[in-house]
Amino acid sequence: MAKKKSKTDAVRESLAKELRSIIPKLDSEGLAFLVEQSRIHLYNMQVQELNKAAHAANSASSRKASIAKAKKADVSSKKTSLRIEGSETGSSYYLYYRNSNLMFSRGEMAHLVKLVNASGTDMEIRERLYNWIERERRDIFAFLPIANKFDEQLKVLVKTIKKSFKPR
Repeated sequence: MAKKKSKTDAVRESLAKELRSIIPKLDSEGLAFLVEQSRIHLYNMQVQELNKAAHAANSASSRKASIAKAKKADVSSKKTSLRIEGSETGSSYYLYYRNSNLMFSRGEMAHLVKLVNASGTDMEIRERLYNWIERERRDIFAFLPIANKFDEQLKVLVKTIKKSFKPR
């Protein structure tokens, strides 16, 4: 990068030197023309920078809207695609999401059921579940995209666990 910049600086300096050597040979009309062309070129450079900034802002805005739309669609599809089923022997449980599943032992699932059915606000329950996942089963984050304790996906997981298991 430093080589490219020094090469660009060298080219610029060479052109500036050539222009300085030509200026004394020009009449007023020639100088006026160069000044006018310089101003036009500077204006075009500014417009180009503004267009780049506007394009970047538009791209970011479009990307943000696209992500928000995809996340909204994803959350609504998650509500229907997340389910828990027990194994035939009852010794393990499977959390199904999209086309894959994650296995939980009977003890882990019992603990999750206790966590989500314990008293507290919705946010306290989500926080307890999030903390447990972070501490005990970080692999869930790779399986089920949960960004933080405020993530809607975590809320869906809480509802799925509550719906699948009734507290004793």
